[in-house]
Amino acid sequence: MPSVDNFETVETPLPPLGEGDVLRRTIYLSLDPYMRGRMSDAPSYATPVQIGDVMCGHTVSAVVESRNPNFRVGDIVTGYDGWQLFAASNGRELRKRDPKAAPIATAISVLGMPGMTAYVGLLDIGQPKAGETVVVSAASGAVGSVVGQLAKMKGCRAVGIAGSADKCRYVVDELGLDACVNYKTDDLVSALGVVCPKGIDVYFENVGGAVFAAVLRHLARGARIPLCGLISEYNAIEDCGGPNLRPLLVHRAMIKGFIVSDHADREPAFAQECTPLVRDGRLKYRHDIVDGLDAAPNALIGLFEGRNFGKLMVRLSADPTA
Repeated sequence: MPSVDNFETVETPLPPLGEGDVLRRTIYLSLDPYMRGRMSDAPSYATPVQIGDVMCGHTVSAVVESRNPNFRVGDIVTGYDGWQLFAASNGRELRKRDPKAAPIATAISVLGMPGMTAYVGLLDIGQPKAGETVVVSAASGAVGSVVGQLAKMKGCRAVGIAGSADKCRYVVDELGLDACVNYKTDDLVSALGVVCPKGIDVYFENVGGAVFAAVLRHLARGARIPLCGLISEYNAIEDCGGPNLRPLLVHRAMIKGFIVSDHADREPAFAQECTPLVRDGRLKYRHDIVDGLDAAPNALIGLFEGRNFGKLMVRLSADPTA
């Protein structure tokens, strides 16, 4: 588990702007499970953050100075400026956001990377069909909450797995899923048998460990498993072992790991389908916001302890659109 001692706050001068550069002030910083992998030099799909460098992270920012004709002061943009209050670049990696389309914080939650991860993983890999049963772990989280709602919209029976009674109530009462199992208090194997009597056709995996092992006991023939994350294992200090994979063979199941950055071509379809759903209130979301850059380390640690409820982000400065 990371500790606050792994981070330090450093003040540096603002960078001088060159021709074509854009200076922006961070408003919201996204905190996500993948950040734990960036704090390790173990082999992974992305380069780790080097000691002494700015920690990575998706951001929503306001342009405060521009020498680039494509951006004006006051524009709201998203980028990967990381854990810092100001950033400057030539703007090629930035994307303008329309505050009238949706609240700007959604650009790093339901309409950002977490939402697109849910969209690509469920629809492209899970390929749910009306009448099938879809189960999603971390069902109240930024990715899982979108997965469950999209599954319902596709005509599926949707079942969540979450870590508290309040989160389970939210998943059923607010998000509209058919059932939710509390992995901390319920016997997972028996509880899943009750709420998934016909087996599990699609399992969207965010957690791993004992949750994954319990789900495998209830796979339906031809089940598909989009493997998005294994948050229960990210801070392990010894081999966690693994579940019995025999059910994958018996039920001819397909499991596929995916990284959403490999699917940039799907972003237009995601935005076209999901932006109206958010605007109309049909695709619901919840934000868990902490204030100040100094709060980021402890908040990130809380992410791995299940303390957050909804998409976790840090507000670094006032939201001019709120």
